[in-house]
Amino acid sequence: MLCIEELQKLELFQALPEDRLYWMCDRAQPIDLNPDQVLSHEGDPPSGFFILMCGHIGLTRKSGGIEMPIGQHEAPSFFGEIPVLTGEPVPVTVRAMSECHLYELSADDFLTLLHQCRAFERVVFQTVAKRSRGLESFIRGREKMAALGTLAAGLAHELNNPAAALVRSLKEITPALLELQRMNLVYGAQQTEEAHTQQWLKLRDEGYDTIISKRIDPLKMRDQEDQLLEWLEDYGVKEAWKLAEPMAEAGMTVEALEPMMERWRNDSTELRDMGLRWLGLSFEVMSMIASGLRGAERISQLVQSMKSYSHLDQGARQIVDVHEGLEDTIRLFSYKLKQGVEIRRSYDSTMPKIWAYGSELNQVWTNLIDNAIDAMNEQGVLELTTQHHGDRIEVSITDSGDGIPAEVRSRIFEPFFTTKPVGKGSGLGLEVVRRIVENRHQGTISLESRPGKTEFTVCLPATAQTETTASA
Repeated sequence: MLCIEELQKLELFQALPEDRLYWMCDRAQPIDLNPDQVLSHEGDPPSGFFILMCGHIGLTRKSGGIEMPIGQHEAPSFFGEIPVLTGEPVPVTVRAMSECHLYELSADDFLTLLHQCRAFERVVFQTVAKRSRGLESFIRGREKMAALGTLAAGLAHELNNPAAALVRSLKEITPALLELQRMNLVYGAQQTEEAHTQQWLKLRDEGYDTIISKRIDPLKMRDQEDQLLEWLEDYGVKEAWKLAEPMAEAGMTVEALEPMMERWRNDSTELRDMGLRWLGLSFEVMSMIASGLRGAERISQLVQSMKSYSHLDQGARQIVDVHEGLEDTIRLFSYKLKQGVEIRRSYDSTMPKIWAYGSELNQVWTNLIDNAIDAMNEQGVLELTTQHHGDRIEVSITDSGDGIPAEVRSRIFEPFFTTKPVGKGSGLGLEVVRRIVENRHQGTISLESRPGKTEFTVCLPATAQTETTASA
């Protein structure tokens, strides 16, 4: 049994009269713990008031799914008063760090004792205030560190794509330039008249200007690409699909190309279609350069925004064309899409530009499209759909992958949760998406998934351009 001499080793109980100490000793129940044995888990309902007479007790609290040590009790000591007084769940996990001998006083007995002796009550509440401040300080510090850690990991996640695009563009440009030089030498050996050469150069320069200024509407470009592909295949160009896209992006038309190829149609050498391949490769090189520049600019923006965490959420809002953002992202992933991903677009031509944080919104499209491509193992159908519904717009990104298991869908937006293999996914991408959509843009994001179709739908407020311009 607990004896008075043991209790009086603690300052707290020196304030109690002798009869109350005997009363406590009669009611206290002994508990023995082995090393690493848990007395109570974080979140358990409050049980009683504990008096530690021998050993060490460790206190931990979960932060980001990891149990973090926040303190310990060394005998002689007492603990457990906070959940008894507040009636709230135990805020920490209590675990023995060595062999421990302690006593438990029931919650009702502890409260009775508290109300009977004012000096005892005063010391208890002083201890509660001190411990509460310490726990609050720990939680606040851990939350700040967790936020900074999430932000840093999210930044690394976001830097990866534009950095990879920049490196890839630089690597692919060299062989493309060498091939263009070879073509120039072959063509130059034909001693073609200057006027015809100038026509080719004029087409190329016009295409360059179109790519740089992005004058082609995404909807029109798709139709133009289909027409070019059909004409190139009829002309007999091998792998015509490789030329159709860069030519469409450069604004080329069948009407502009047909007269240029008339004199080469019956040529039996590579000159028969070399002009077309020269144009297509020239436009692809310019597109690589433009993509690399966008990647470098994106990296610069992200690094700039990370200079201070307090400034991150004060980025400039701007008028954003969602279709342009989606197309920029598609270009960023062109290396993955070429492996066997078919893109189907269904864009609402009536959708207005919106008032948004442009660079952050691009992070949303980047994460969702990247996940969709990975979910299909780079083989399948990627659908991009936009709709305008009065005061809101919707963007849906759908993949034809295996789907997300029902048992994990509720956790899909949790930090550090991922369905990707170990080492491939950080589990931060969708958490970043949710935070940008909901917290930064007051929008919503929803998920529907079944085998063969997984669809993420982002709903954002749509503000008329005239109103947003005025508010700017």
